[in-house]
Amino acid sequence: MAYEDIKKPIPDYENLFVEEAYNKRGGGSGILKKLAKENRWSIIISSLLYLIKHSPMLLVPIITANIIDIVSTGGDLKHIYINIGVLILLLLQNIPCHILYSKYLDRVLRTISAGLRNTLIKKLMHLSITYHKEIESGRIQSKFMRDIEAVEFLNNHIMKSVVPSIIGIVVSTAITLYKSPIVAAFFVIVIPCSVLLVNFFRSTMRKSNKEFRKENENISARVRGMIDMIPVTKAHGLENEEIASLEKNIENLRRKGLILDRTNAYFGSTQWVVSELIKCICLLFTSLMAIKGKISVGDIVVFQTYFTTITNSVQSIVSIYPELAKGVESIHSVSEILLSSDIEDDEGKKHLKNVYGKVEFENVSYRYKGSEEDIIKDFSLNVEAGECVAFVGASGSGKSTIMNMIIGFFKPTKGVIKIDGNPLDTLSLSDYRHFISVVPQNSILFTGSIRDNITYGLQNVDKKRLEEVIKMANIREFSDDLPNGLDTVIGEHGDKLSGGQKQRISIARALMRDPKILILDEATSALDNISEYHVQKAMSHLIKGRTTFIVAHRLSTIRDADRIVVLEKGRCVEVGTYDELMAKHGKFYELKTLNDIESHKIEEL
Repeated sequence: MAYEDIKKPIPDYENLFVEEAYNKRGGGSGILKKLAKENRWSIIISSLLYLIKHSPMLLVPIITANIIDIVSTGGDLKHIYINIGVLILLLLQNIPCHILYSKYLDRVLRTISAGLRNTLIKKLMHLSITYHKEIESGRIQSKFMRDIEAVEFLNNHIMKSVVPSIIGIVVSTAITLYKSPIVAAFFVIVIPCSVLLVNFFRSTMRKSNKEFRKENENISARVRGMIDMIPVTKAHGLENEEIASLEKNIENLRRKGLILDRTNAYFGSTQWVVSELIKCICLLFTSLMAIKGKISVGDIVVFQTYFTTITNSVQSIVSIYPELAKGVESIHSVSEILLSSDIEDDEGKKHLKNVYGKVEFENVSYRYKGSEEDIIKDFSLNVEAGECVAFVGASGSGKSTIMNMIIGFFKPTKGVIKIDGNPLDTLSLSDYRHFISVVPQNSILFTGSIRDNITYGLQNVDKKRLEEVIKMANIREFSDDLPNGLDTVIGEHGDKLSGGQKQRISIARALMRDPKILILDEATSALDNISEYHVQKAMSHLIKGRTTFIVAHRLSTIRDADRIVVLEKGRCVEVGTYDELMAKHGKFYELKTLNDIESHKIEEL
């Protein structure tokens, strides 16, 4: 393939997956038509090149019939040489034409596959966090891997089997019509039998493919969940129970797969028998025509060969119908994501050049989808730039929900959140999030080096700044003991590191971004005392000069917060400094007392 072809940008096909247009164009098959239209010139050129390169196979019957007629009538030997010479020339042109054909065809196939993957990735990135919470990651993985692969197979079958078969049918029918309209009429009468056969099996095959695809997604989701739960499963000795549970899913997949296989088997064998019976009828018909002098003896070979070409082409199209049905079903599967309207749309939103860090909550309420009760109720709070505010409360009081609203993951169902006086829902979230950093309770790391995880998403890394961050987060305390220092690969999710080490990497990542707004969501709750000491030391550097929101599990860690907000069942019940709230002997005092008792018990253990 030429270099200029490789350099072309990957297309974005999201415009094809619009609900109204998708349904009007006939769903999955409509998408295929649109993809073909967008790549029509490459398809047309590759089809013409196929016709030229395949011409020997199309013209061999005529050349063979000519030679048979010359031999049977005692004709001139020179005409045999001419026919053989034409055949040799036709054969030799196949090499250059096939190379050109492959170039144009492969470009279409690779472009469509890359475009679909690219479109799906972009859509996943634009979908809201609510959508991602509701759909299991295993299902997404199945759609991205299995379904996109099935669409690739579908396109390959169409371009490498269906299109050539259609060309074979058209050319063979045209030559037959030219040589004998009566035989051509016979072809037209008997060939539709194969089409009727497809219609007979279509609904059953479509249903079987859909059920098998859904079961595949179910088991992908279950396996992903099983892998995540392995430490818990083994710790509680539940291996056999987990195996038994998964065996049910595997059995369902096996059963639905066998149903699909049986349907395909019935279809394939019936289709083959019908095709061969039609060929027998054609041979009988052309033989009778030759006996009556309507056609020459050589024409029996011509018509039988072209009829075989036509029936084989029809058979080829019909036989890959199961793959076509599977591919169309996979397009439906991918469309479940691409048609989703639950996206974070920045179009027309205000673009930010800077954020100072003032955050205001004005009578904010939030209710989860499908819930009948608000989890946050009429919450109001003004936070000045550079202020440190901690949120405390029992589990389910709404602390993390407020953090998710500050990030922009959740939109208030009532009220307004303002950033520097601007309603958050009027701002470009992508721009806004460049000025915030989040250190979650469970560190989110990827397979790569410590350096890669700290500098994630940054294009130009200042080495001096990196060294300052590493020092502030106390990374050297453990990285210097690793085989490759900062370039040590830490494994999937950072599994080669301790909880405290992973958390310090998360803090270093936040420091590298130099955020204006910082969110610490129970960043030390899962750590032991020694790890917590190191993380707290790192966080003290992180908090300076930034608007900071802390969700605290250990209440002793928020003593220095400017204000503490106490939540109970989604409502703000107390606000004040640590000393003010302790002096009031209210809800915070109660929580702090219980927290101290719990910590004391843990220390005794």
